[in-house]
Amino acid sequence: MINRWPETDESKQLLIDQVKSFAQKVIAPKAKELDETGRFPTEIVAQLSEMGLMGMMVPEEFGGSGMDTVSYAMAMEEVAAACASTAVVMSVNNSLVCGPISYFGNEAQKKKWLVPLAQGKKLGCFALSEPGAGSDPGGLRCHAKKVDGGYSVKGTKNWITNGKEADVCVLFATTDPTKGSKGISAFIVDTKSKGFQVAKLEDKLGINASSTAQLFFDDVFVPADCLLGEEGQGLKIALHTLDGGRIGIAAQALGIAKCALEASKKFAQEREQFGAPIAKLQAIQWHIADMATRLHAARLLTWNAARNKDLGLKYTQEAAMAKLSASESAMWIATKAIQVHGGYGYTKEYVVERNFRDAKITEIYEGTSEIQRLVIAAQEFAQR
Repeated sequence: MINRWPETDESKQLLIDQVKSFAQKVIAPKAKELDETGRFPTEIVAQLSEMGLMGMMVPEEFGGSGMDTVSYAMAMEEVAAACASTAVVMSVNNSLVCGPISYFGNEAQKKKWLVPLAQGKKLGCFALSEPGAGSDPGGLRCHAKKVDGGYSVKGTKNWITNGKEADVCVLFATTDPTKGSKGISAFIVDTKSKGFQVAKLEDKLGINASSTAQLFFDDVFVPADCLLGEEGQGLKIALHTLDGGRIGIAAQALGIAKCALEASKKFAQEREQFGAPIAKLQAIQWHIADMATRLHAARLLTWNAARNKDLGLKYTQEAAMAKLSASESAMWIATKAIQVHGGYGYTKEYVVERNFRDAKITEIYEGTSEIQRLVIAAQEFAQR
């Protein structure tokens, strides 16, 4: 099995081994209960913070671990293989919150917001989507009006992961409606601000232990020093952030797929039919072969996108390819895993049922598969 990048050094491999051990010994045994109850994994997130996994790519001077994106992708896969809900909590804080503040924030913002986020003392969420603006961020209606000392924000955000538990929100709102997408700005918002409200929690198919919330901003005052980047730079910040975020979601999808494949191999070696383990049947062997091939291909695409990011190369297309391949492979592999398990796979007793439900969202959030194809095609035509 391909489980390490060719350039993986000894320290990186040690990290991944530690994360895998923790994920399987501590997270995996709790995953079923977390899924069934929808309980946020507070104690696990605290332990991930102690391990330096909530701000992996943030420089050490700002409270992070100073690791590269390849290490992050590898760690994400191991956490997701144990519990996809826990993995998306980790992904959002790393990619969608620490990411933009680290890249676009000024020194004061990094000291005030990034340090506690990277250390895991605070948790973040990313508020871009709205009831009428999901795949089209240029259609935002949430408005930030300039007032004395800052901005007054009014509007609604939908599908916000970590929305219920977040202490910090990276928010996107229109500051100049006359400029369309060029009138969008980004802000760092304290969720304890007056007028901020968690309005609704979604009852979902999967990733049940991570909250997905609707947020209301009822004239929330945001100080001027909480403007992230410059006015009108919001869409640029959002798209740049989502490029990195797609690597995290691709890694989450890999973990879900890995769990489904490993469970299928184990089941096939234990389940007997016609006097022998079903692993001896060619039909099952072909399922396993196809599942493993898709997983390995998606993993290499994900690591390639991560390496490009680490090297400072363009990675928009590579991240979209990784996210598209990994998410669709996860859904395909989870479906085949249920087939390998037969009737058992359709019951909640076996992990592949949860893998199937968790895999679907990876084809939707942080850009649907259709959006990834548009991004990939646009990059292809741009190369002419």
